[in-house]
Amino acid sequence: MPNLHLWLMGARLRTLPAALAPVMVGTALAYSEQKFQILPSLLAFSVASFLQIGCNFANDYSDGIRGTDQFRTGPTRLTGGNLLSPQTVLKLALSNFLLASLAGLWLIFLTESWILLLLGVGAIAAAWFYTGGSKPYGYMALGEVFVLLFFGYAATLGTLYTQAGSISFLSLVLATNIGILASALLMINNIRDIPTDIPAQKITLAVKLGQVKARRLFLAMLVLPVVTGTAVGVFGYPVFFALLVLLPLGWHISAPVRQGATGISLIKVLKATSLFELLYAILISAGIIYTHYFPASALITLAA
Repeated sequence: MPNLHLWLMGARLRTLPAALAPVMVGTALAYSEQKFQILPSLLAFSVASFLQIGCNFANDYSDGIRGTDQFRTGPTRLTGGNLLSPQTVLKLALSNFLLASLAGLWLIFLTESWILLLLGVGAIAAAWFYTGGSKPYGYMALGEVFVLLFFGYAATLGTLYTQAGSISFLSLVLATNIGILASALLMINNIRDIPTDIPAQKITLAVKLGQVKARRLFLAMLVLPVVTGTAVGVFGYPVFFALLVLLPLGWHISAPVRQGATGISLIKVLKATSLFELLYAILISAGIIYTHYFPASALITLAA
């Protein structure tokens, strides 16, 4: 088995905000409905985290044996960099999928949310076939779509559903926003890898769009969740106007992208985008809980 340093390299813990953010928002929504339960919240975070880590190892394994990572410009991968055998990396991926499955089954039995069994199977399949299998969807410009589905809708709404037993229009809006920000993480990663993905025939959305359009889309992915989240303030959540503080932060984060930076210069943007998503989730969650205690009058109540 790998030492701790190699495990941390492969796990890519900097991507965990993509797992924490939707669970945080889903839990805050459940709290606002007075349905908060701590154990289901922890189990939901465990499922999302193990899936994220398992997907990272699976991606490392699949891209490594295909040779996609041979000339990458980002951090060295375990398989592509010959730091661990492909079999060991595969075992690490499968062990995390197993842990995600066990946590998910516990959550389903605990909350009797049997419908989520199909969602769990779909999530593990999506994590594997992102770069695994004979026709990985990550090589067909569909990666961001699946990130939106599973780290936006599935994780946020699933967390809420296991505690409250229902979802709301507000939760759909916020799940969309969280999913878009999670997709921005993948987008900036793929923008960095365009020069090496093209010869490897890895057709990501960034490759398909090209440098200029991909960078514009990344900027839109940062701005849109802030704009739509702020708009919710009109409908009974005025505290969400605090999200506007993220606009100058997003402008600062995106500076290298707007200035045409390439290669390793974009790694700091990836890290900052991860923290941006986490901060967004913290502000949204705090706003939901604040509004629960200090409700504002509104023409429309989205949580109804």
